Amino acid sequence: MADLGDPKAALHHYLQATRDDLIWKLDGLSEREARLPRTATGNNLLGVLKHCLNIEAGYFGPTFGREFPTPGELVPLHAFDADPQADWYAREDETKDGLIDLYRRVGVFADQTIELLPLDAPGQVPWWGPGKQAVMLQRIIIHVTCDLARHAGQADIMREQHDGAIGWQRDNSNIPDDYDWPAYVTKLTKLAERSG
Repeated sequence: MADLGDPKAALHHYLQATRDDLIWKLDGLSEREARLPRTATGNNLLGVLKHCLNIEAGYFGPTFGREFPTPGELVPLHAFDADPQADWYAREDETKDGLIDLYRRVGVFADQTIELLPLDAPGQVPWWGPGKQAVMLQRIIIHVTCDLARHAGQADIMREQHDGAIGWQRDNSNIPDDYDWPAYVTKLTKLAERSG
């Protein structure tokens, strides 16, 4: 386990835990199940993962003068001109396993940036507006972790809606064992109805 007393190790630990949680939410799903839209705006579990891998490749790459070794596997910035949702779904030629593998390789690439640079290393986020582009590595680790955590929350809900699979982490669900969920939902529904 990382030395969580070391600021960089602590930040890196939580980033890695969030990555692992995102990948875990795809466990046991078929290609169709992973791609199937779960919300009115088309959110799907595999699309969330693809979006997150592109986030990490961008923030830990060009922001610090690095380029992912195989940039053709990522969604290029110009693709968003034609399709603003270009990184939110898997194309026909992409697979669940292929995107999970790519995400793991992006994680290694991002980890190299984190390991090579001090927390106060300067960077420039090319897609942020003028006057807002200057950053330090510490800010980017926090920014990316918060962004990924938000998307992991989306994945939690989408997976629960799909097959009832719930839990915080693979090894620690943080959910009471043998809980009567239907009774709990009934209780909350009654509370909501009485309040309104």
